[in-house]
Amino acid sequence: MIYSSEVQHMCSVAKGAYHGPAPIPEEGKWVQVKEIKDVSGFTHGIGWCAPQQGCCKLTLNVKEGIIEEALVETLGCSGMTHSAAMASEILIGKTLLEALNTDLVCDAINTAMRELFLQIVYGRSQSAFSEDGLPVGASLEDLGKGLRSQVGTMFATKVKGPRYLEMAEGYVTRCALDEDNLIIGYEFINLGKMMDFIKKGDDAATALEKAKGSYGRFAGAAKYIDPRHE
Repeated sequence: MIYSSEVQHMCSVAKGAYHGPAPIPEEGKWVQVKEIKDVSGFTHGIGWCAPQQGCCKLTLNVKEGIIEEALVETLGCSGMTHSAAMASEILIGKTLLEALNTDLVCDAINTAMRELFLQIVYGRSQSAFSEDGLPVGASLEDLGKGLRSQVGTMFATKVKGPRYLEMAEGYVTRCALDEDNLIIGYEFINLGKMMDFIKKGDDAATALEKAKGSYGRFAGAAKYIDPRHE
């Protein structure tokens, strides 16, 4: 190490007491984080790309500094889905610091990684006060039984009004309107359940009917419309 001449000619002054970093909450414990292996936590973060064409929700489960679980969900850009596939392979097994300084292919995923890093190292993780944290695999609970991301897609124009296209329950097939043409409910297909029925041997038409459901005052509406074609 090289010291400037000014520093070399300074007299030595003793350093005062050193109390270490402030402890942060981690998986039900208070931890003084001094090395990357001291960091544990389960949390979510949102990232976006520079042109803001798409976004990423990233979920990580970190145990002793190592990423043991990653859930990468993307929206709004077709290329991001392939980036998410690569990021899922890149992230697991890396330390939190390695992942922060690794190209995760998509700018939105990189930004999400940055946001998660800040949450975890500052003790703002979802599992901060959960004893022993959350088990590896916990992120799948966010997806439900169909293991599909929770997506809401709506389209609206001033001249023709709103169209519900996709809800958390599934792909919207019909919107129910009352006498004043206000939406009062909708019919949907749970695509995750539909694919499960098909895999179990049902033909497509049967699986589609079994996976249908409705919400709100769908039955007995004054009018029904296909939100994609009417």
